[in-house]
Amino acid sequence: MSQERNALITGASAGFGLALSRELVRRGWRVVGTGRQAERLERVRDELGAAFVAVRGDVIDPAHRARLAEIAVGLGHLDLVVNNASALGPSPLPTLADYPLDVLEQVYRTNVVAPLAVLQVALPLLRAVDGVAVNISSDAGVEPYPAWGGYGSSKAALDQLTAILAAEQPGLSIYAFDPGDMRTEMHQAAFPGEDISDRPTPESVVPVLLRLLEQRPKSGRYTSADFATEVVR
Repeated sequence: MSQERNALITGASAGFGLALSRELVRRGWRVVGTGRQAERLERVRDELGAAFVAVRGDVIDPAHRARLAEIAVGLGHLDLVVNNASALGPSPLPTLADYPLDVLEQVYRTNVVAPLAVLQVALPLLRAVDGVAVNISSDAGVEPYPAWGGYGSSKAALDQLTAILAAEQPGLSIYAFDPGDMRTEMHQAAFPGEDISDRPTPESVVPVLLRLLEQRPKSGRYTSADFATEVVR
């Protein structure tokens, strides 16, 4: 493409979102990245320079999403949207019998409602350049792991939302992508006190997602194993 490629990534200040932002900027993309913690987001901006447009805020906040929409429209098009921001819920993870319902509502607002709200704004900008939308999923949305009911059910809802949106938007590539376990703060919070150093780093999973973007299969749900050519620790 002759024009600059633009990406919108939520949860871009840490973990997989940060690793993906770094690689896209390295490849010449402009990334609009969101995050809740101003200090972290500023560090990413200082590291990546003008190619990283930092927008602090929480994706569940309509005012923040309105600001994202304003910036995205100003870019003219979006080649990629990655809904990466997620809420785990309480740590340690509670069973559903003891799950605080107000927290469950917050998890769903972050993991289900916000990604749809972002894509409602982004769809016209993606259509302009045959762009790609990716919602980050989890195997917890498929497997019934005890104590993962809040997070897992929200990701199951996100998977179904993604599938229906893809059916309604046949002209776009819309994916749910399960990156697998990664060595991130959120994964550590899910296993407090445990050693998770054996999990792959987010940086090692980014090339897998990029292969998905390059190959552009039919819209659907994919895992990192579907596109991994080697395991990198």
